[in-house]
Parts: sequence; C-alpha cells; structure tokens
Amino acid sequence: MTAELPVLAEGDFYYEVLGGGRFRSTIHAQGAWNEHEQHMAPASGIMADCLDRHEPREDMRMARLSYEILGLIPGGEFEVVTTTLRPGRTIELVQAELIAEGRVAIRATAWRMIMSDTTAVAAFEDPRIPAPEDCKPYDAANIWPGGYIASLEMRIADGHRAGSGTVWLHTEHPLTDRKDSSDLARLVGLVDTANGIAARVPPGEGSYAFPNLDLQVHMYRRPEGEWLGLDNEVSFGTDGIGLTSTVLHDLTGPFGRAEQILTLRKS
Repeated sequence: MTAELPVLAEGDFYYEVLGGGRFRSTIHAQGAWNEHEQHMAPASGIMADCLDRHEPREDMRMARLSYEILGLIPGGEFEVVTTTLRPGRTIELVQAELIAEGRVAIRATAWRMIMSDTTAVAAFEDPRIPAPEDCKPYDAANIWPGGYIASLEMRIADGHRAGSGTVWLHTEHPLTDRKDSSDLARLVGLVDTANGIAARVPPGEGSYAFPNLDLQVHMYRRPEGEWLGLDNEVSFGTDGIGLTSTVLHDLTGPFGRAEQILTLRKS
C-alpha cells in the first residue's frame, strides 16, 4: 500500500511558518529514502531554529545538539514544541520535539553554555580542508533522489572515495519563508547530509540501506556564513551497525564534530 503524499507548501524555502510553533514543509525538504518524508537535515535545522529562539540569553550559546530520530519524518504540516529541561546560571538543557501525524518523530536536546573570553588559549587540532573554490562541482542528485538533495550546491575535494570524503554544501533556499534564521540554524540544517556524501556502498535496490538513528553535533565555536564543509569518514561493522563521523567546517575553519549511528539493512 502506497503512503498518501503530503500536502506541501509552495515556495523557494524549506518551511512555511504557520504560527504557534507549526510549520509546513516544501518539496525542498523532501527526503531521499521515501518521497512522502522529510530529510533529517532540514528537519534538524528547523528544530535548531526553534531552540535558538527559545528563551534566548545573550550570554549563552548552544554547544551540543543531540537528535533522536524516532521514526519516519512525515512531510507536510507539523509542530515543534520547545521546553527548558534544566535551567541554570551557567548551563541549561533545552528540548524540542517535532510532532507530526500525532506522534513525536524527532526529539532533540541542546546544552546551552555560558560564554567567556578564552581567546588567549583558543586552538584546534582538526586540519583545515580545501576552500570551496578549490573543489570541483558535484551533483549528488545523480546518486540520491529527493527534493532536499536537489536543493543543494555541492563541491567535492580531491581524494574523495567510498567511505571517506570532503564536501562543501551551500543552499540558496532560506530555512523558512521569513528568512530570519541564524547562521547556526541554517548550517546545522545541512549537517545530516554527511551520511550520504561518502557512502561505503551505493544506495538502491540490491545494495544496502544505511539510515541514521541519531545525529550528535558538538560545536566548540559558533559557526558563521553560508557554506558548510564536511570532512567525513564512514565505518561499517560486521553486525549490521555503522557510524558516520564528520569534522564540521565553515569558511573560517573547523568548528565542531558530528556523529551518526547507522542501521545497515539489505535492500
């Protein structure tokens, strides 16, 4: 039985803001595994946007975002509910739930931490990657279906292979029709793409499906700009479980890491 296709918003953006924490996805948020679902990348972006706006404090920023994918993410209309789980003077834990078709599809928590001037000791060990202008154009829509992948501009660095690769991502589409999302929300809304940029096996019939069950993002610096760099490695275990590990970059340099646990399924 084929799932009924969702009613999507029309527009050159990922989500229409309906008010009261409600949104409607467009074709640009469409997933790669099923045409009636949302891709986790923009869905995680709209949740980061909601968390960014939830009881904001100028002296704090989000340093870790943890997403649990509880099932298929339906396209069309949905609600995001945000709450504070653990208020505090120097650290806070906030939560967002994406609710669609009467159930929670994604649950996200974020640690917000107090900021202070640590310029004197600031440093990082992650190597820089080639800039977008030093990479080749890459059309992932030849490999992956869905409106989200088609919405991206990609550039790929030399040395890319199955299981390891470096890719830059950019989109001309704002996260919402209001066009007022932060750089953090818009760049986080691209991170989940990491699971498909250097797949160990090609997706499709007769191969393996390898959807991720979570997305963990740690940021030692708040990202800026419109380009996201993914320096990526993929590992498959022997018992049906895999892991995608990624160093995250903006045009200034590395700013954090992402991890995605995978369930490997023969298709």
